[in-house]
This record gives sequence, structure tokens and C-alpha cells, in this order.
Amino acid sequence: MSDNLKRAPFSAQIDLSKFNMKDFTKATEEEKKQQDVMGESTTFFKDGMRRLRKNPLAMGSIVVLVLIVLIILLAPKIVPYGYADIVKGSSNLAPFEYSKAELAKIDKGEKVFPHIFGTDSLGRDYFIRVVYGARVSLGVGIFASLLVLIIGMLYGSISGYLGGKVDMVMMRIVDIIYSLPDMLMIILLAVVLNETLTPIIAGTVLAKLGVNMIALFIVFGLLYWVGMARLIRGQILSIKQNEYVLAAKCIGTSTPRIIRKHILPNCLSVIIITTALQIPSAIFTESYLSFVGLGVSAPMPSLGSLANEARSGLQTYPSRLIFPAMAICLIVLALNLLGDGLRDAFDPKLSR
Repeated sequence: MSDNLKRAPFSAQIDLSKFNMKDFTKATEEEKKQQDVMGESTTFFKDGMRRLRKNPLAMGSIVVLVLIVLIILLAPKIVPYGYADIVKGSSNLAPFEYSKAELAKIDKGEKVFPHIFGTDSLGRDYFIRVVYGARVSLGVGIFASLLVLIIGMLYGSISGYLGGKVDMVMMRIVDIIYSLPDMLMIILLAVVLNETLTPIIAGTVLAKLGVNMIALFIVFGLLYWVGMARLIRGQILSIKQNEYVLAAKCIGTSTPRIIRKHILPNCLSVIIITTALQIPSAIFTESYLSFVGLGVSAPMPSLGSLANEARSGLQTYPSRLIFPAMAICLIVLALNLLGDGLRDAFDPKLSR
């Protein structure tokens, strides 16, 4: 082997005098953020989900919501009582209390499923009624939010992209809708639709919800989408000035395709955040209307209607108000915390 290919021993190549301990200090938070920016490329959704997983409150809210959904889906298959089933001699029972007839069955060796939350004044199992009430409230919140999302996204996209006189006319319609009182509209629609829809929906699944809930859905479809439409319009007004939108126009891309492929994906953060925060708002609105008697029709329970029924026996049976109230608070709080987490994760302005 030639001399120029020979190497000195490894220990001889290390010059200890050149070591500086400052080179081994921990990186600052700013340096860590720079490293994240210089890391491997990823999609907007993956990057937002990565930030969301670092939020303990948002992840805890997801766990709570998953548990609530599992209870809502599995409890009716496990509990042998229905939301309208009346157990004779079992009225006004405390949690995990049995009636005399049930105690006699237990003495005979028969299995009797406990009343976890007790029973109401008619002898109906209160736990299963709270479960069905949570199912109704969550269903209304999710359906109303999807309705708001679809209408607001379509309306705001068309208004913001076309601009000009079309945008002016469409936004004046939004201003008019903003001026309509939503509670008054729900009451008027419930009165008007009561005579019209009752014979139509008789014998169908909608009959269980009642005319009041259908009126609530109609009002959400007529009134509550305007906030979403304004946010989408504002985003599109700034996005449509970008070069890639101009390039798509130059090659002859149709307007619906430009909106669907180039503009709406860049409004994803606003869409996710607004929809997530709309669900607890819809649940609270439904609970409030059910509390004042404009919710689902009896005997179908809602968390708001259960709280309203519990007012009469508040001093004697306070647990009847505590259980549905805690369910409302838990669901709304978890959804609000999740919405805040999604806002922090997917809002580009907050991630800087």
C-alpha cells in the first residue's frame, strides 16, 4: 500500500483542542421550529394532525367523545329497557334501587338489570332515556352542522369567486337573513308546519322526531349557514388572486373545477374549524329549544326535555336534572375543546 493511502490511527486524527462545549447545548424552541420547517415535506392535513396530536386537551376531548359515542351505540343493546318502556311499580327509584316486584324476582333467583340512573315518575329507566337524549342531541348537532357546511360552502364559493354585482346581490341577501330572529322563525315554522306536515310524516321515522325538530332543521338550513358563507367568501376573495388560479383560467379550466380543485382545498382550515365549532352550538340550540318545549315530540327524549321535566321535582329528585345537565356540559365542553384544538392545528396564522 502506498504512503499516500495510509491513514493515521483514529485516535491521532482527533484534536481535542478544537472541541467547544457550546456546540453541545440543547436547541432552543426557535431552533426546533426551524428544524420542523426544514423537515420532510408533508400535506396540510398531515401537518395539522401532527400539531393536533400534541394538544393534550384536544386529544382528551377525542377520547371522551369516542366513549360517549360507544355508550350511545352499545347501551341500547345491553340495557333491556326502552326509552318509552314503563316498569310497573318502579316509579321514582333512586340510582341502582330496585322496586318491590324486582326484589321479589331477585329473591326467586331471576336476573334483573339495575336502573343505573334510577327511574322517572312514570317508571321509565332514566339511564336509557339519557342515552337516547344524547343520541338525539348529537344527531341534531352533526346533521345541522353538515347542512350549514354544504349550503354555506356552495353559496360563499359562488359569491366570492364570481364577485362584482353577483357578489353584491348575494351578500345583501345574507344581510337580510342575518336580520331575521331565529327563535321567532322556529316558533312560527313549528306552528305553520304542524298542520301541514303531521299527516305527511305520520307512520314514518320523522314522526318520532316531531314537527318541531323538522322546523329546527329547516331554520338551520335557512338561517345558520350565513356565517359559514361569509368566511368562505372572504377566503376565496384573497385566494382567487393567486397565480395558480390565473394559470388554471388560462388553460381553459371550468369555473366549478377551479373552485373544487384549486380554491376550496385552500379553504380547508376555515371549513374544518367552523364546522367543528358549529356542532356544539347546534347541540346547545336544540337543548334550549327542547327545554322550552319546542324540541322532539314525546315520548322520544332529548337532553333539554329531560332537564325541563326534572324541574318539577328538583328538590325531591335532583339527580334527574344533574344527569342530563352533566351530559350536555360534557358533550358541549368536549366539542368546544376539540374545536379550539382544530383551530390551533389547522389555522396557518396561529402555526407561525
